[in-house]
Amino acid sequence: MYTVLIILHILVCLVLILIVLLQAGKGANMGAAFGGSSQTVFGSSGAGTFLGKLTAAVAIIFMLTSLVLTYTASHRSSSLINQQRLPVNEQKLPLPSPDAAKLPAIPPAPASK
Repeated sequence: MYTVLIILHILVCLVLILIVLLQAGKGANMGAAFGGSSQTVFGSSGAGTFLGKLTAAVAIIFMLTSLVLTYTASHRSSSLINQQRLPVNEQKLPLPSPDAAKLPAIPPAPASK
């Protein structure tokens, strides 16, 4: 399921990039000099309203997939951590023997000059 969401999210990202690049900017009249003024494919109203609505719909899908991926990633990582946690063996460390206090102290290292 997680992999399907990632693939869907990547596809939505690419579609959103393409739709934004298809839209005419504020300097669209400059493109008319190179033959880009024909917008009869989208009807007489032009591509503005169609691409605007399509951009809004794809942006909403992008946000939803982002939220779902964030939610599943956070719960997925915590469940993986819980699965990897191994039971800790309660081993007691040996207590120092009373004879340890009677051992000679380690002489200090000679000072280097």
